Amino acid sequence: MSRILLKAFLGLLMRVLYRPTVEGTEHIAESGPVILAGNHTTFIDSLFVAVIVKRQVYFIGKDEYVTGKGVKGRLMAWFFRSSGMVPVDRDGSNGGVAALMTGRRLLDEGKVFGIYPEGTRSPDGRLYRGRTGIARLTLMTGAPVVPFALIGTDKVQPGGKGLPRVARVTVRFGEPLDFSRYEGMDRDRYVLRAVTDEVMSEVMRLSGQEYVDMYATKARQAKAA
Repeated sequence: MSRILLKAFLGLLMRVLYRPTVEGTEHIAESGPVILAGNHTTFIDSLFVAVIVKRQVYFIGKDEYVTGKGVKGRLMAWFFRSSGMVPVDRDGSNGGVAALMTGRRLLDEGKVFGIYPEGTRSPDGRLYRGRTGIARLTLMTGAPVVPFALIGTDKVQPGGKGLPRVARVTVRFGEPLDFSRYEGMDRDRYVLRAVTDEVMSEVMRLSGQEYVDMYATKARQAKAA
């Protein structure tokens, strides 16, 4: 019940403050496993997706968000869990595998799993090369991929820090991508790259972002150097 109430409250608040333009939600099936794959420019992205999509959307989040102490820590844990975040230790040596297996479990349960194929927030607003985890998930589970684009959220929370500002936001969903033609090929690195690039191409088309054929983590490291 708390999850339903929180989603309703946040949905009302965000509609009033940001008046988001929403396109293509009819592409998200009303039941069965669905992978939502989109661009990622700021911390607040997942909240916009979570309140706009009618079904519960689950995202992977750092476990540190739900392990805080005291009243503040408990409130943060309640908020993140209620908004659909699934905590995973992504900093350990097996962080990527744990995130992948968590996504697979949720999809096998027929749920909606949200993922940012870039693997981290864009350091400069451009769209970066996708990690092949998205391809592994769709090929292992058979779940369709619905690409999406968040436009304007970088103005709401520039740099992913500080209190959110009021800005116009557009959330755009594309048609489902079916990769059943590659069934049983989830260990073929060429297939994984082809599937990932197709997803990123659709995200780029929806978002209008400039594409950079480099991983965002490398771009972030170069920017910090």
